[in-house]
Amino acid sequence: MNYITGQDRHQLEFVSLEDRISKDNTVRFIDAFVEEIDLNKLGFVVKTIKSEGRPAYDSKMFLKIYLYGYLNRLRSSRVLERECTKNLELQWLTCSLQPNYHSISDFRKLNPRALKAMFKLYVLFLKEIELVGGEEIIIASDGTKIRGKNSRKNNYTQKKIDRHIKYNEEKTNEYLRQLEQNDREEKPIIVTDIEKKIEHLKKNKIKYENIQEALDGSEEKQVSTTDKDSRQLKGQGLDYLVGYNTQASVESKHKLVVATQTINETDINALLDISIEAKENLEAETLTNIADKGYHNGEQIHQCNEEGIITIVAQREIANSKQKGTTPEYLIDKFNYNKEEDSYTCPSGQILTTNGKWYEVEKEGKKYKCKKYRTEECKTCPVKDLCTSGKRRVIERKDFTQSVEDNNKRYRDNQALYKTRQELIEHVFGTIKRGWGYNHTNLKGLEKVNGEMALIMTAYNIRRCISILGIETLIEKLRKWTPDYSKIALNCLKQALISSNWGIQLNQLQMTV
Repeated sequence: MNYITGQDRHQLEFVSLEDRISKDNTVRFIDAFVEEIDLNKLGFVVKTIKSEGRPAYDSKMFLKIYLYGYLNRLRSSRVLERECTKNLELQWLTCSLQPNYHSISDFRKLNPRALKAMFKLYVLFLKEIELVGGEEIIIASDGTKIRGKNSRKNNYTQKKIDRHIKYNEEKTNEYLRQLEQNDREEKPIIVTDIEKKIEHLKKNKIKYENIQEALDGSEEKQVSTTDKDSRQLKGQGLDYLVGYNTQASVESKHKLVVATQTINETDINALLDISIEAKENLEAETLTNIADKGYHNGEQIHQCNEEGIITIVAQREIANSKQKGTTPEYLIDKFNYNKEEDSYTCPSGQILTTNGKWYEVEKEGKKYKCKKYRTEECKTCPVKDLCTSGKRRVIERKDFTQSVEDNNKRYRDNQALYKTRQELIEHVFGTIKRGWGYNHTNLKGLEKVNGEMALIMTAYNIRRCISILGIETLIEKLRKWTPDYSKIALNCLKQALISSNWGIQLNQLQMTV
């Protein structure tokens, strides 16, 4: 019995690219989606048609290549160049064109904001076909750390700079002492060798002085020399990486990403921006955002509530008290607040009252307003030494404390809902980082990394939509959709203003636009 034989390589075939791509192939949706949208209105850099010189490639072709690449774990421009020559699906998508890697790479570098706008447009499409949104919108938000194009070696804090400068000085002094000894012993070969080392140390000294100058000229506590926007962030466990923190919000209906942004700091100040972006992208009047305790920031929670965003953020545990001499039984959470009388009752039953005045306080570089509550009974209290080491106990109630207390109550009362957070958001990061291998960025600069992560999240949404509806149904719904680019432009402008902390009210901005 013979082996199964294949087709003769010299046999001629009359077959088109169209015949080789099945009706339910992912590339058909990519092609339909890109052809449906207007790249100019999204802000993409589109090459104009000229009567002279070599014709340019259509920008839509590059977008198709990148969407296909990120959906198939291919994002290197050199790899995509090779795939265009041998990959049947890409040949169908590009009509057998074979652009070089420079052209492919430049498209991604030049269009970070447009890629972000494309993500927003796709969320609007998901809302149009009712895969996201509805009367009661629940989202879960979280962040994940990704490595940047900057090693830990090329990231410097003040402590690290001081350590290098000190080492430089010590080695220089050591070599100078050796030079003096060589002068006495007359060893020219060793002298030449030492002089080279001293010259190298001089160059290092100039290098670290420049880094020190760069650090002094910024408001940051660290500086990166390869990718200036990347920062050292704490990853899993005790490990640190130099890179970025990618934020995402996932809607509960079909676990689709409705907002994403990349920052270079921790989650503590990220709740408001990601919540507003999700609210704007979904065109919702209100929504509920679930987040872990890394987002528990009183000021952020209060601002979310003012924007119509209901927060369920995990409560931080009070490990100790800032007031010296306070025992666990007399921590601030043991004092009961009476909202009607605007007073506190201490564990010993004494009433702490306020004069009603709001004080402006600045601590650790942060300013806030608060009321102060105290009682004269502290002077004669028998357990005063357990409560405070001062003359009397003073409780500060910040202007956002009520919002925090309301959030903490929602967290305690909705434990079942809070437990859905992990299954909503962690699946996204697990797929992107573990499944697709996108645990690092290929670009430099916060804006460009934002564009790449928006492209990744768009690819994730496309993959999930295909799993939910199928290719043919999705294309059918796409044909009936009319993109509204005015909403995208407004949303992008709002997000730019929010990120810049310009302090412009959104309703005023709406009237202006």
